[in-house]
Amino acid sequence: MATILTPTDQFDVATRDGLWMSASDAERVTGWTLKPEGMCRAEACVPMPASAVKRTEVDVEAFWTKLGGPVVASEARDVWALGASPDERNATLEGLQAPDFTLPDIDGTSRTLSQLRGKKVFLATWASW
Repeated sequence: MATILTPTDQFDVATRDGLWMSASDAERVTGWTLKPEGMCRAEACVPMPASAVKRTEVDVEAFWTKLGGPVVASEARDVWALGASPDERNATLEGLQAPDFTLPDIDGTSRTLSQLRGKKVFLATWASW
């Protein structure tokens, strides 16, 4: 049994030899379904090497790595973290907008972030703790 941490949830799953798990558990953890053509979600399918699929089991570590997502395990290999791929992280960040705030600039003039929308802004922060 292992605990799998994803960017959105946590799962307790029966695993063996690393992250080998049943296809149904792999689907529950990753959102991708094992099909003859590979691991699929909606219209997208990722072909899997024969070494990463055995009957109704999937090597989720190999699959996640193929997607470009980082995989990290505890020393005991009983807790695994599947991170978002760089493309997913970048897409998420592109859609985010910082909350509006007002701070003084280096000359003491108050600047509001919303007044700078559309311009490149470098914000340096510091904390004593």
